[in-house]
Amino acid sequence: MSIKQRAEKLKRDIPALFLALGNSKTPPAAKIFAGIAVAYALSPVDLIPDFIPVLGMLDDVVILPLLVGLALKLIPENVLCECRAKSEGMWQDGKPKRWYYSIPIILVWLIVVIVIVKFSIFSNIAF
Repeated sequence: MSIKQRAEKLKRDIPALFLALGNSKTPPAAKIFAGIAVAYALSPVDLIPDFIPVLGMLDDVVILPLLVGLALKLIPENVLCECRAKSEGMWQDGKPKRWYYSIPIILVWLIVVIVIVKFSIFSNIAF
């Protein structure tokens, strides 16, 4: 399988993992790894910034496929097939097809910003 084919498969699997998070038949360990994989895939912040030569792209090429692969192995095949079938129409041209699919991402980043602001305000106060 070529790198381009693997990237396309990865793009199809991430929405399926997102749907598996809400499925009651998905085991807790699979939900944890699926949640981490989806959050990492959709996050604009990388573990290693992309501007660092070679290493910056290496985390996207290695870490994300490993997380997705591990989550996929932990999800029962029937649940995975069901989630893949439901996820077919979720994405278009690399973006969510409907605006409300992006709400979880927006909420996560809103929480991150609030926590950063909260700690930066309280760190300037002398006790």
